[in-house]
Amino acid sequence: MSSQPAGLKDRAVVVTGAGRGLGEAFAVHLAQAGARVVVNDIDAGLAESAAENIRRYGGQAVASGHDVADPEQAQALVDLCVGEFGGIDGLVNNAGLNYEALPWQEEPGRIRELVGVNVLGPIYTGVAAVKAMKAQGRGGALVNVSSGASLGQRKLGVYSASKGAVASLTYSWALDLEEEGIRVNAICPLAHTRMVWKSERSLRNCPPDRTPSRIAPLVLFLLSDDAEGITGQVVRCNGPQLHIVGQPYLKAPILERDSWDTETVRRAFDEVFGAHLEPYGLEKRVPPRLRKWTQTPLRSA
Repeated sequence: MSSQPAGLKDRAVVVTGAGRGLGEAFAVHLAQAGARVVVNDIDAGLAESAAENIRRYGGQAVASGHDVADPEQAQALVDLCVGEFGGIDGLVNNAGLNYEALPWQEEPGRIRELVGVNVLGPIYTGVAAVKAMKAQGRGGALVNVSSGASLGQRKLGVYSASKGAVASLTYSWALDLEEEGIRVNAICPLAHTRMVWKSERSLRNCPPDRTPSRIAPLVLFLLSDDAEGITGQVVRCNGPQLHIVGQPYLKAPILERDSWDTETVRRAFDEVFGAHLEPYGLEKRVPPRLRKWTQTPLRSA
């Protein structure tokens, strides 16, 4: 049996969206490592059931039904952790929504709900947690849940955008919080959960043996003292594979002029950038202008 990561015993950690799936696995494994866990889920019944299961086996957990998309409730969630356990040492921003739709099928209400949970949720809860950690003066760690879909995936435009926002938030907060002793990293997990069940494509790429428990060790590591000095990273784990996701960069060549007009921009693309266009999306689709030279076929959904 592998040893537990260092420094998790008696740490107070909030896990959002922890009533089932990935979040529940994170909460259970944290409790097994000795952490005191706030199990949050907008479905309060699921949260209480998960927390009770942890307590049944000797762990320390309290349930929360707070809605992370509401700033006051996100603050109340962190206050609950501080009130119950005397502080907050870690936050896992796991709560999320997902659905498939082509751009012309999108509905404003559905978009707003997803962005509220997937983007505003980590921001509101993260801000509340960071304020508490800063006041405590002992540092802490945040783990945000992004997705490989942030690189672009068909029928997941709004979801992909929300997870791209989470990655950008992670990079920025890591810069802001390093001097405060607060580490901020993100994970891109792929596990057999309800989100996967909704998509035939995802089911093909994620067999049932890739359970949420296979992702939990990564979260425990990033929250633990073993991860000291690791911040601003996005780490992908799909069960068998573990790797760092490369960060966006400014690609050479970088052309310079005193000013640009449409003609010089056109020439830049015709004469220089045309050969440097980037394959796009998680599937690395070759742009149409390059496709005629590479003869790369389009892949089906």
